[in-house]
Amino acid sequence: MTATFVVVPQWQGSPSSRAMRLADGAAAIRGDLPSTATRDVAVPLESGDAQGTGVARFSSLQLVRERLRDALRDISDTPIVIGGDCGVSSAAVAHAVSRRGDLALIWFDAHPDLNSTESSPSGAYGGMVLRSLLDEQVVPPGRTLLAGARSWDPGEDAFVAESGIRAFTVDDLSAVSGLVAAVAETGAESVYLHIDLDVLDPGEIAGLLDPEPFGLAASTLVAAIKALRERFALAGATIAAYAPASTAEIVDDSPTILRIIGALAA
Repeated sequence: MTATFVVVPQWQGSPSSRAMRLADGAAAIRGDLPSTATRDVAVPLESGDAQGTGVARFSSLQLVRERLRDALRDISDTPIVIGGDCGVSSAAVAHAVSRRGDLALIWFDAHPDLNSTESSPSGAYGGMVLRSLLDEQVVPPGRTLLAGARSWDPGEDAFVAESGIRAFTVDDLSAVSGLVAAVAETGAESVYLHIDLDVLDPGEIAGLLDPEPFGLAASTLVAAIKALRERFALAGATIAAYAPASTAEIVDDSPTILRIIGALAA
C-alpha cells in the first residue's frame, strides 16, 4: 500500500486549557515521517468563534476542514491524517466515504465523541465529531464501531442505546477476531480507522491531555490494525490527540507511535 501523510496541527477542537500541545504533538510525529510522502495543512493561530452554532471555535474549525478537504482531494493513494485533535477526522472520513462508500468506521478512542451541541458539557467539537458524522449521514450507525471507549458522558450512553452502534470494551478487544468478525457482519469491504492515542493505557504512552486508565496495550492496538488490514482494504486512517509536555515524552513515546504508523502504512 502507498500512503500519503497529511499533518493537521489543529487544536481548536479540544476543550483542554493545554490544547496547544496538540500542535506540538503533530509536529513531533511529523518529524518521523518521510518528507516526500508528507503534506501539511495550515491551521489558523486564532481560536475562532462559535458563530451561533453551539460549537466552540467553529469558524477556525470550519476553515481547517475546508483546507483538509482540498488537500485530500489531490491525493490518489491512501491518506493517513495526523492530528491535532479528533476533529480532523470529520473531513477525512467524509473524503474516504466519497471514494469508497462501502467502508466501516472503527473509532479507537477512550471517549466516544458522540455528544451533540445540546449534550456536550464543553461545546468542544472534539467530543462531537463522531456524532456529527452520524447526524450528517456520512456513515450509518450500522457500520460504525466503537473500540476501547471507557469514559462516557450521559448523553453518549443514551445515543448508543438508541442508535445500535456496537461498542467493544478494552476486554473485548483482547481477542481482535471479534472486532474483525463484527466489521465483516456489516458487509463493508474497507475500513477507516480513527485512532485517538488516548485509547492506549497511560502506561503505554505519556503524551496525552486526558489519559484514561485501563486502556489498550499498544501490542493489542497494533494487532487489531493488522488483523483488520488483512481482511479489509484500508480506506484511510487518523492518528489524533498526541500532546507531549516535553522532549523527553516525545523520545519515550516515539517507538509506540511508529509501531502504530508502521501497522497502518505497511
